[in-house]
Amino acid sequence: MLKVTDSHVGSETESAIPCCSADPKDLHRPTTRSRNYQFRPAALVGTFALKPGVIFVVAPDVDDETLISHACESLASASVMAGEFAGKLEGTQRNMMLALQQVILLGELALNRLLVMDKTAGEAR
Repeated sequence: MLKVTDSHVGSETESAIPCCSADPKDLHRPTTRSRNYQFRPAALVGTFALKPGVIFVVAPDVDDETLISHACESLASASVMAGEFAGKLEGTQRNMMLALQQVILLGELALNRLLVMDKTAGEAR
């Protein structure tokens, strides 16, 4: 067990805990980096080159209706999985999973509406 003891005379910068430095200069760089990441993420966005992955690619000749239908089916499957998983949880974890299922359902509803609007617009042409 670690004991906190008085430091030796003349060693004001030494910490009672050997792994922790009391020198604020040692903490400045990581603290600034963390603060910049949390409070100014836009400043860091330009520093990374984001390249799309080439492992999974959506075929460029697939029409919008097919993409929307596939997204709706994927969200419906995710909703079922979240509901099944929520049934095995209790308390706040169950509530969080049910909230996630609700967000998935809202996305599915929005895509279904877009799909219905796309079909009706196609029939009107």
